[in-house]
Amino acid sequence: MAELSPNALKLPAGLWRVMLGTTMVVLSYSLLNPVLAVRLQTAGVSATAIGGFAMLAFVSVALLVPVVPHVFARIGVGRAYQIGLSMELLSCLGYLVTDDYAAWCALALMAGVGAAAAWNATEALIAHNVPATHRGRLTGLYQTVLGCAMAVGPMLPSVLGLDPRQANGVAAAGLALGLALSLAPVVTQLKAAHEGAQTMGLAAAWRHRPLLVWAALVGGVFEVGLGSVTTAYGSQLGMNLAAATSIAGALGMGSFLLQYPTGWLADHVATRRLFTGAAIILVLASLAFGQAQQWPPLIWVCAAAWGAVGGALYTLAMIRVAHDFADTSAVAGTSAMIAGYTAGGALGPLVSGTVIDHFGAVGQSWWLAALASSLILMQWRRTQTVGASA
Repeated sequence: MAELSPNALKLPAGLWRVMLGTTMVVLSYSLLNPVLAVRLQTAGVSATAIGGFAMLAFVSVALLVPVVPHVFARIGVGRAYQIGLSMELLSCLGYLVTDDYAAWCALALMAGVGAAAAWNATEALIAHNVPATHRGRLTGLYQTVLGCAMAVGPMLPSVLGLDPRQANGVAAAGLALGLALSLAPVVTQLKAAHEGAQTMGLAAAWRHRPLLVWAALVGGVFEVGLGSVTTAYGSQLGMNLAAATSIAGALGMGSFLLQYPTGWLADHVATRRLFTGAAIILVLASLAFGQAQQWPPLIWVCAAAWGAVGGALYTLAMIRVAHDFADTSAVAGTSAMIAGYTAGGALGPLVSGTVIDHFGAVGQSWWLAALASSLILMQWRRTQTVGASA
């Protein structure tokens, strides 16, 4: 790991603080979100309504992505990051003082506003400041740490014996620590673009790399768009809080295990092959989920595969952004990928909740398999187009 040390890479000191701060955010919300889903389910809220609640933060992020580059230009990337973390902390504290569903929806929207700033800032800073020779490995290592946080968070209620409100308090403490890490002056001095670099709007970034945006969307559905609904489905099958939230932990564990290998492969293997292979695995895992009611352990197996490969798709997209947008705008490129990923994160729980309510696990299986297959089709069409123009 010496080759990835701060001295070897000569990364700005503030960047390490940002990465650690974002890790605390991911840990806190991976603990909080499944707990909130279980609280809603035990209160009698339908899977559709739970899915709708789970999608709201992602809706906020997706809607604000076009605005984020302008905010960064006006107040600075580091300052926007700090404000974003503050909003996420306030939202988390809000769940402790009310059980009203409408209020929770408003808090989720506020959390999404904060996440839009913090998430875009982190990814743009990594893409801009990491040397090209280490982009795959450093991005993979960073996503591995986030995957570890996603895996550990949902396990904490079981390990620490937490009830839902105690878990909410622990999540708030984690967010407060992340905010404290970001308050150092070196964070506000960080840059996410070269002086005089060409500017690019979000729409232009989408047109520049549409396949990457779609891969990010599919990754968002599978890595973060299924956790709450699948956790609620486990609770519906009779699992207790610890068992149900561990399904979300399996998603995170899968992501944790595959991120660094994905980064390493991205430095050595053609991206199109990695995208196609990932999509095939997602198709197989989705079809297997259709048998979960007959053999419940499949839920954890499928969740681990979804987290692993969904996370890998996002990592691959971000690695390509660092290369493909190096001479234009890392902010625009990362914003386009985040827009796709958050659209997937919003689409996943809404569609999955509705499908489970009406068609059960089999319906969930088929719609996810169709989504994964669309990535294979897009990759094939792109290959045919490139071949025809050659």
